[in-house]
Amino acid sequence: MVDPTPEDSEETENSDAGNHDEDPRSDSAKGRGRRASWMKIALTVGGLLLVVGGIWMANLLTMQRPEVRGLSDHPLTPAAVADGAIRVETDSPDEVTADVDGKSVSVRVRDGAAVLRPGELTEGAHRLRVEVPSGALPWSRTLREDFEVDATPPEILVPEKVSSESFSDPVVVSGKASGASRVTVAGERVSLDGSGKFSRELGEATSSVTVKATDRAGNTSSTEVRIEVDHPGMRAVHMTGLAWSSDQLREPVLRMARKGLIDTVELDIKDESGEIQYDSEVPLAERIGADKGYFDAREAIDQLHGMGVRVVGRLVAFKDPVLAESSWKSGNRDRVVRTAAGGPYNGGYGDYSFTNFANPAVRDYNIDIAVEAARIGFDDILYDYVRRPDGDRGGMRFAGLEKTPSESIAGFLRESRQRLREHDAYLGASVFGITVTRPESVGQNIPKIAEHVDYVSPMIYPSHWGPGEYDVADPNNEPYKIVNRSLRDWLGTTKGTGSQVIPWLQDFSLGVHYGPGKVSAQIDATKNNGIDSFLLWSPTCDYTAAALSAGP
Repeated sequence: MVDPTPEDSEETENSDAGNHDEDPRSDSAKGRGRRASWMKIALTVGGLLLVVGGIWMANLLTMQRPEVRGLSDHPLTPAAVADGAIRVETDSPDEVTADVDGKSVSVRVRDGAAVLRPGELTEGAHRLRVEVPSGALPWSRTLREDFEVDATPPEILVPEKVSSESFSDPVVVSGKASGASRVTVAGERVSLDGSGKFSRELGEATSSVTVKATDRAGNTSSTEVRIEVDHPGMRAVHMTGLAWSSDQLREPVLRMARKGLIDTVELDIKDESGEIQYDSEVPLAERIGADKGYFDAREAIDQLHGMGVRVVGRLVAFKDPVLAESSWKSGNRDRVVRTAAGGPYNGGYGDYSFTNFANPAVRDYNIDIAVEAARIGFDDILYDYVRRPDGDRGGMRFAGLEKTPSESIAGFLRESRQRLREHDAYLGASVFGITVTRPESVGQNIPKIAEHVDYVSPMIYPSHWGPGEYDVADPNNEPYKIVNRSLRDWLGTTKGTGSQVIPWLQDFSLGVHYGPGKVSAQIDATKNNGIDSFLLWSPTCDYTAAALSAGP
């Protein structure tokens, strides 16, 4: 082994000394390096956090703000709430939960929104609570809304009827609708004062006016106001079309009119045979050969109007053999009253005698004839046989009948009156005398009928009452008593309907001879009941002038 030289030894020592005593500047450089490394890590993490935060903020800014729709500042109807009026618009509609007054509510997604169906709620105040996911946030968001349910429609206070002296006079309909925000009268909106009062003037007298009120929730109520036009009354005799075409029968009637014994003539439009007495232009009448042209209606009306005499058209409605037979044979059998076995109902009137009052074509046919007559110039339309056949109801079939016969017939009269008012014509209905106490005997419910006509004309012929009716032992021989007592019933039954009572009186002999005394006795009984109007019936159209006096 060789010992190092002194130089080598010193060099070695210096080298060892350097390992134990380094330069301080070297430590500082190392620290800076470490800090730089941590800084890079921090910057990297910070950058990542900024990116994530930016994405999160962008998500917050772009996500849909949850909102409850359908709850306005006014109440809702129970039906609106139950039908899904309340919706929650949010990005996650399928995760929405809700309750009303603490009770869980069914939630369904429709068209991208959560639709709440709490069912029908009671009237009053309610509280809705909705839980909606917050998307980027780890917790949900709660929405609360108070709302009110209102199930009570506005109360409409109007008179049942409004009277007018003529068809051309204006009519004012006034009333009050408590709680309403909108009111229409005859389809036109009217203004309301602070208490809900309203008024509207109508330029002409329709048969009725509908008043409709709506509140802020949407509840509606409506009512009808009858428009009554005062009927001038009549002292009338009946004439068939053929009788009017006969000088022998027409001239005595004209003499009675000139003397002031009568002021109205009733002429047949369509009679019991189903024949239209003048030359009608109603298409169905022409097709089935019902128009006969026995007299010139326009000429007759002009002549009578020229004398100051009113003209009433008698229209036999549902006893119509012409229409019934034609309909049956052409396959339109629903137009005909049938038996339980399906055949045409006879009932002692003959085959194909009665048409079906419930059939729309039958109803339209009669109304079309009535309107045509009003256009020609008839002042009134007086329906006859506006009923079902008499007899056992169980043996009859009326295709399409959804109500009672009396309700259906009243509806027919309502339709007729609405159409006739457009032509300034009055509407009357001839009815059986017994129907005042036996309304379902032929489907003539008098209070229902009276609501839709200007007058009812009961056939209270003394010969048609049985012994003991109204405690009259022999009605045919006691015409004053039976007419007087039956009219009391008629006036009581029609009271408040707005309909006048203008009775048919007997000017013919049936079992008992009827001359001036018995005819005038009926007229006296009518006057003593406060009725100055009447119609005389004679099947031969030959009238007892001696029973009449000039003026009412």
